[in-house]
Amino acid sequence: MSTADNKILNRDQLRQRVADWRHAGETVTLANGCFDLLHVGHVRYLHAAKQLGGRLVVAINADESVRALKGEGRPIMPDAERAEILAALADVDAVVIFPERDVRALIREIKPEVQAKGTDYTAESVPEREVVLEYGGQVKIVGDPKDHSASEIIRSRLGPSRK
Repeated sequence: MSTADNKILNRDQLRQRVADWRHAGETVTLANGCFDLLHVGHVRYLHAAKQLGGRLVVAINADESVRALKGEGRPIMPDAERAEILAALADVDAVVIFPERDVRALIREIKPEVQAKGTDYTAESVPEREVVLEYGGQVKIVGDPKDHSASEIIRSRLGPSRK
């Protein structure tokens, strides 16, 4: 079993891991996305999220929700492979795959101290903002300017029919 394997958790395992971390006095930051093709913008986003402190949980959209969000032909890589790649990153402490179109239900379950979103959002435009604020969490915008996009990489390499 690799280190990445014990970072990939189901929802029940994640809730227990978060409880253990909190019992040890640690905080939790949540980052989320499709992560269909890992690119430098993703790496910078996750590194910046980790720099906020505590443990970094990365929630990735399941294949069905990526398809609903991005269209037919997506994702390029299945969710298990995307999870394995993200779990291999040193900054990532746990990865969970979620089937919903957004991460609100997971936020309600683990109540991260910080919800980290990329620079394609503002603190006011984060879709999950109200859920995070309900329990006293914070929303932070992190990462480099949105100059990288898996959708754009796919479109430029595979043609305009792909999103």
